[in-house]
Amino acid sequence: MNPFTRRNFLKAGMAAGALASVETLNLRAEPETATSWVTLGKSDVKVTRLALGTGTFGGRVQRDLGQEGFTRLVRYAYDRGIRFFETSESYGESQQMLGVALKGIPRENYRLMSKVTTADGVNATAKLDEMRRNSDTEYFDIMLMHHQHTATWPEDSMRWQDAILEAQEKKTILSHGASVHGLPALQQVPDNKWLQIAMIRMNHKGVRMDTPVADARGLGNVPEVVERVQQAKANGLGVISMKLAGESTFNHEDRQKAMRFAFRHAGVDCVTVGFKATSEVDEAIDNLNLAFA
Repeated sequence: MNPFTRRNFLKAGMAAGALASVETLNLRAEPETATSWVTLGKSDVKVTRLALGTGTFGGRVQRDLGQEGFTRLVRYAYDRGIRFFETSESYGESQQMLGVALKGIPRENYRLMSKVTTADGVNATAKLDEMRRNSDTEYFDIMLMHHQHTATWPEDSMRWQDAILEAQEKKTILSHGASVHGLPALQQVPDNKWLQIAMIRMNHKGVRMDTPVADARGLGNVPEVVERVQQAKANGLGVISMKLAGESTFNHEDRQKAMRFAFRHAGVDCVTVGFKATSEVDEAIDNLNLAFA
């Protein structure tokens, strides 16, 4: 990636952020629901507020459904109005299973996000192409750098950032961002000029949320996470929430509270939830609709 391209990308991002803010205000004039579309910050990508995730316990829960059961689940979510689907290189065969489940649906009718592990000694461009083949898609609407968990991730991942920008020039990736774990990594998000989208753990109890040590098992610092989300939003970033159900530990009441907290208090744009049954899809839609009511 030459410096000219990077400079122009950063300038374009700031301009797009201002336009996205105006568009978001217009969108919010309409009644919001779980299946409403929202533009993710300064990216041009619109997604539904609720996404179907495929990474519960590393994707094991979804893989255990088998292809037929998983396809039924994905198609049910699609029929209910969910148009945003999430997978990751680290979820194993879930990538291929999601590609099969979505086959036959016009590509322009849904949005697909994946996450790449930014490992050393890996050809970044080749890896992104491999992921497209695994997902049976010509392009990803969103590509995130997965599990950024140190304070130095913006510098450490530079060659991956460049490879993703090069893919954007080729239209095989339409927008980009990072999934962060731990407060040191999260603290780098709001002022990062490369980011368009951030995926951040969020719930009202702090379960599986960000602590001073990435992925520590103690409760996360909820006030700081909310503050960083709001700073990121103010700087034009789109924010996707994860861990809204405390990694499957919350009861129905807490799942309702977590949804309301994420959208009404923290102000995230959308949330990805891993489902294993159609009843869970129904509940998540109801909970998010209630949060917006």
